[in-house]
Amino acid sequence: MDVSARQWLARIRALPRTGAVNIMNVCGGHERTISQAGLRGALPPDIRLIPGPGCPVCVCPEEDIYLAIQLALHEKLTLAAYGDMLRVPVNAPKGEIRSLAQARGAGADIRAVASPLEVADIARRQPDRPVVFFCAGFETTTAPLAALLLEGVPDNLSVLLSGRLTWPAVAYLLRSDTPGFDALIAPGHVAAVMGADEWRFVADAHGLAAAVAGFTPASLLAALYAVLRQREEKHYALDNCYFPVVRPRGNETAQRQLTAVLEVVDAPWRGVGVIPASGYALRPAFAARDARRRFPGYQDDARRHAGAMPPGCDCAHVVMGRRAPDQCRLYGGACTPRQPVGPCMVSDEGACRIWWASGVRTPRVA
Repeated sequence: MDVSARQWLARIRALPRTGAVNIMNVCGGHERTISQAGLRGALPPDIRLIPGPGCPVCVCPEEDIYLAIQLALHEKLTLAAYGDMLRVPVNAPKGEIRSLAQARGAGADIRAVASPLEVADIARRQPDRPVVFFCAGFETTTAPLAALLLEGVPDNLSVLLSGRLTWPAVAYLLRSDTPGFDALIAPGHVAAVMGADEWRFVADAHGLAAAVAGFTPASLLAALYAVLRQREEKHYALDNCYFPVVRPRGNETAQRQLTAVLEVVDAPWRGVGVIPASGYALRPAFAARDARRRFPGYQDDARRHAGAMPPGCDCAHVVMGRRAPDQCRLYGGACTPRQPVGPCMVSDEGACRIWWASGVRTPRVA
C-alpha cells in the first residue's frame, strides 16, 4: 500500500532527533517540488533542506557560453541549445551582446530545442548549412546525445559540449573542510541512468545518510524519513526511494553508449573552479563532431580567469549549498527573472528562480 505525503510527514515528526540536521537535495527538480509543495514549511523547523549542485545551466562555464555567442554571431551557421541557455548572461560591458538571446535579436540563427533529435532534424532539413548543438547538461541529457552520435548524424552537425557529471560535485564538497550538510538526497533521474550504487560512496566513504528520491512530495518525504532514520539508528547506507525507476546498476545500455562516445575529464564549474573527473569530452573517434575543432579561433582562454559569476552574484555559493538564494546580495533587487544577473535566476532548475516562483521575492535581512 502506498504511503501518502501526509503519512510520511507524520512519521518524520514522530522520529526522535537530537539536534538540527542539514539535508542537501542535489537535483533542481527536487528543489522545485520541495518549494512548490511547501515542504520546508511543513517539516519540523530543525530539519533544514539545502539546494545543491543540480543545475547544469548554473555551472556551465562562462567561456563556453561566450564561445557559443561568438560562433553564432560570426559564422554562417545555425546554433541550437536548450532553452534555458539562451538567457544566461556572460560578463561583458554594457552595450555588448551578453547572451544567446541577445545574439538572436541581433540576427544570429539560434534555435531553442528540447532534445538532440530536434537538432539532428534541423541539420537534415538544411544540409548545406553548418549546425552546432551547444549541449550543456548532466548525465540525463548527455546520454541521449551519445546515443544519437553512435547512430550517426548528418555531416553538417557538430557539438559544442559542456557536459558534467553530478556525483563529483558532491564528492568535492565532502572532501572540503565544511561540506555544509549532514545527509544527502540523491537525484532520481541521474540515478535512473547511472545507477543508485553510484551514490553509495556518501555512506561508505563519508559516513553520511543518503537516499535516492523521485519527484513527488511523497517520494521526497520518504527519502527524508530514510535519512533521518539512518541518523537516529546510526546505521548509514543508501536507501532507494525511487524503485522501480532506479535500479542499483542503472541503465547499462545508456552507460555503454556514454563510454563509447565520451571520456571523463577534469572540468571547470562556473564560479567554483575545476572539479576532477567531473566533465565529459568527445573521444578522438568523434573529433570530427567537435565544434571547437571545426571552428577554431573563437576560444578565448582569457575568459577562464574573467568568466566567473558577475560582480556581486552569489550563484556559485548557492549552487554549492553555501548560501540560500535569498541570502544573495542581488536577489530580488538587481537580479530577478525578468532581468537576471546570474544563471541561478535564469534556469528552471536554478534555486533562485525556483524560490522566486514559489513566492520568495525579497532578500533575507542580515
